[in-house]
Amino acid sequence: MRVRLTVGRPRTRPGAVAADKAYSSRANRAYLRKRGIKAVIPEKKDQAARRKRKGSRGGRPVDHDTELYKERNTIERLINKLKAWRGIATRFDKTPESYLAGLHLRASMIWIDDLVRPLG
Repeated sequence: MRVRLTVGRPRTRPGAVAADKAYSSRANRAYLRKRGIKAVIPEKKDQAARRKRKGSRGGRPVDHDTELYKERNTIERLINKLKAWRGIATRFDKTPESYLAGLHLRASMIWIDDLVRPLG
């Protein structure tokens, strides 16, 4: 029996995209809006000041969900902990199986460290 593997990326669309201020350009927001995806990107101070200087022609302030943005920070911290392990950060493992095994190993090390740290 042969199992056919899927080819290409999955045909799903995220409900929201969380990014930092570096991706707060008007073009990025317009692209996400066109695709029906919520942008969880804070506005840069200089962009906000420019919008306010324009007055009523400057448009509305950017809608920003702070709770969803906090979750982005949590995920980013986890990724940084994973990348602290050299094998994951530099992608030495060439096969997907060995890379995934390294991710599992590092995740279990982080989990055990978080369990032991409060006790000691």
